[in-house]
Amino acid sequence: MFIDFNTDEFEKRVEQLDTLLKSNKEKIEKLLKKEEKTYESFVRPFTMLDEKLEQFFTPISHLNSVKNSELTQKIYSESLPLLSVYATDIGQDERLYEVFKDIKKSEYNALSDSQKRSLNLLIQDFELSGAGLSEEKKDRLKEINLRKSEISNDFSQNLLNATNEYELIIDNETDVNGLPKSDIETAKIEINGKTVYKFTLQMPSYISYMTYGTNRAIREELYRAYSTRAPQNAVIIDELLALRQEMAHILGFESYSAYSLATKMSPDVSSVLKFLRDLSTKAKSQAQHELFKLKEMAYEDGIKEMQSYDSGFYSEILKKKNYDLDEELYRPYFEKNSVVNGLFNFLKNMFNLEFKKVEVNTWDEKAQAYDLYLNNALKARLYLDLEARKDKQGGAWMHNWQSHCVDEHSKEHLASAFIVCNFPASNDKNPSLLRHDDVVTLFHEMGHALHHMLSQISENSVSGVHGVEWDAVEFPSQFLENFAYEPQVLKMFASHIETSEVLSDKMIEKLVKAKNFQSAMQMIRQVEFSLFDFELHSKAHKGTQIQELLNKIRASQEMLTPPSYNKFQNGFAHIFSGGYAAGYYSYKWAEVLSADAFFAFTDRGIFDKDITNSYLNNVLFTGGSSSMQDLFKKFLGREPDSSALLRLNGII
Repeated sequence: MFIDFNTDEFEKRVEQLDTLLKSNKEKIEKLLKKEEKTYESFVRPFTMLDEKLEQFFTPISHLNSVKNSELTQKIYSESLPLLSVYATDIGQDERLYEVFKDIKKSEYNALSDSQKRSLNLLIQDFELSGAGLSEEKKDRLKEINLRKSEISNDFSQNLLNATNEYELIIDNETDVNGLPKSDIETAKIEINGKTVYKFTLQMPSYISYMTYGTNRAIREELYRAYSTRAPQNAVIIDELLALRQEMAHILGFESYSAYSLATKMSPDVSSVLKFLRDLSTKAKSQAQHELFKLKEMAYEDGIKEMQSYDSGFYSEILKKKNYDLDEELYRPYFEKNSVVNGLFNFLKNMFNLEFKKVEVNTWDEKAQAYDLYLNNALKARLYLDLEARKDKQGGAWMHNWQSHCVDEHSKEHLASAFIVCNFPASNDKNPSLLRHDDVVTLFHEMGHALHHMLSQISENSVSGVHGVEWDAVEFPSQFLENFAYEPQVLKMFASHIETSEVLSDKMIEKLVKAKNFQSAMQMIRQVEFSLFDFELHSKAHKGTQIQELLNKIRASQEMLTPPSYNKFQNGFAHIFSGGYAAGYYSYKWAEVLSADAFFAFTDRGIFDKDITNSYLNNVLFTGGSSSMQDLFKKFLGREPDSSALLRLNGII
């Protein structure tokens, strides 16, 4: 029912992948020879080939992210060209394209809504792959896709290597005063019999010093190292942008930004830019006030010109002053295992979900697996890998593995997914104590996982997160993260690791009040990233033009200007090695949906059965079987209310 996560003979995976791809092509040829080609006889077995390919390749990409080594790098990088050539060959096969169009003509009205959606997206995929173009253009697209996959992987690996290579040793104990005790213990090492403190660019370590470190020179040193990582990525960015623009032009789009919108909710380029600029306009006044208060706090400490490497430190001081909130006091209430179990308990109360731990193969001793039950029926399997380590890429993500579907033999398959985070590492002496931001992150990724795992759709190509518009895919994750601030949810798991005391009402009140601390600044920052990404892909940029564009956008937002050495773009993995190219705006676009949905819950009561059942039936169960625009209307019975986003952030 569930695939075993098996790493045996991993060194043979490229050879096995090549065999699988050849087998897929042979099966496609057999499908093309069928006299009667229908949805059931042709489309379903064709899409199941993709499902089985994803099931095979996902563990390769997953291991390269969570257990990175020379071997995983080798296997992953050698797999990418095979996949790229295969995808392009299949995507440009005119015979397949014509069959899908013929099936649409002959039996479209007899198909279910999810089958119609699957067929329409398949035809669109062929058109976006170059079907219908000349052989010369097809060949060029194949070259572009191959090169894009190679250098996107190089970008990611350069970033990981740069992150892992850097270490800062602090030998003066006074320079770590003020840091959380648990972070000091984690940083403490012995060199030549002397106790010193090691800090890295991995998130738990980096954030700790940037937030609590009192030595400004050390903060700048860490910040400089972080913001100048992987300078060789600048060359990759130039090439990647040129390839993307060329690909868009070959396919008949004015720009890569226009090309990207073909698979999104947003109707056109101007709509995205208007949406972002409107957010900026509405948030700017409050953001500038927030920045003034931050600079004022730094000035009181003798900092006449606050810099980017000061903002985290003084933000923490200002938050304590405004809300009497010391985030370090909360961490003993957020022990990792307690938070996980509390999240499970919350989901049981909300959706009648149950997570049962199972002993199966994983890739690390700290990775765990759970079977997911809905109303006592087994639905999916979830893997959790939550603690930071050196061989793991930074950040947090959900990655789907198996999809719920019914195959060509009428057999039902269940879904599985991974949640990966980089929380503080536990050891024999120290448990993993989370910041509240980490709790929010876990809720966020669980929202993604539920969206994939609870799908009831039979067509794998639109089941779970498949087929969901990219600017809607963050909706379920952002929706769920909001509940990490709800008092009745926090009380389900926030108990002190030593005393078992439940987080008090007063402490929860402070946390909730501080929720929108600097929310306008954060919104402006996300708008800045989104505008940079979208405008960068709206026309050809290269070399110094990239930094000039970033500087121009930063200036338009009128916020804190980073030092000139900051090369943010060289580490912008979301758009240069992830799936958010010309789509980073999706976070804010989807947040409109999530904020509106969240208030629908809180206005009725978060465990109200009518609203929870509507969310299950119209969002989580449906996957990508319809446009999220239509699904949202079914969920709440109306269009999304964009003012909900500003309300959620305390801006109106």
